[in-house]
Amino acid sequence: MLQRIQTLWLFLSTTMIFALFLFPFLQILSANGTAKAIKVTGVYENIGGQVVQSDGFIGLTIATVLLGLLPFVVIFFYADRKKQIKLCYLTIVLIIGFSFWLAQTAKGIIGDMTIELQNYGIGVILPCLAIFFIVLALRGIRRDEKLIKSADRLR
Repeated sequence: MLQRIQTLWLFLSTTMIFALFLFPFLQILSANGTAKAIKVTGVYENIGGQVVQSDGFIGLTIATVLLGLLPFVVIFFYADRKKQIKLCYLTIVLIIGFSFWLAQTAKGIIGDMTIELQNYGIGVILPCLAIFFIVLALRGIRRDEKLIKSADRLR
């Protein structure tokens, strides 16, 4: 059933992943004095008062779209709760791997610069929130599974 609470949690997880396109996960001031914002689509620099994309991440962009669609697709497996649970666990593992990929990409861009707390953007916490919402969806799916099993015992 689509009107269950786990549908909302999975949709919020999808929203968090797609919000990575809007918010940078790292903002730095380079050695030559230009501000850089690192997003999943690329590196954006403020040059002459205009924001220009200086480097693009095609693979990271495609992976973000696919990863964002996965929790949305899981919603429609409501009839097969065991498959839904497996896909939720797979999504969590993929988000963790994706977060590692984001960190390695940022490390490659910034090089030896030290990163302080104010350099991190909202995009850093979005994958964590997506995982949190998937865990909440898993709780709802398990609760439904328990309810179905208890109803089967009564028959």
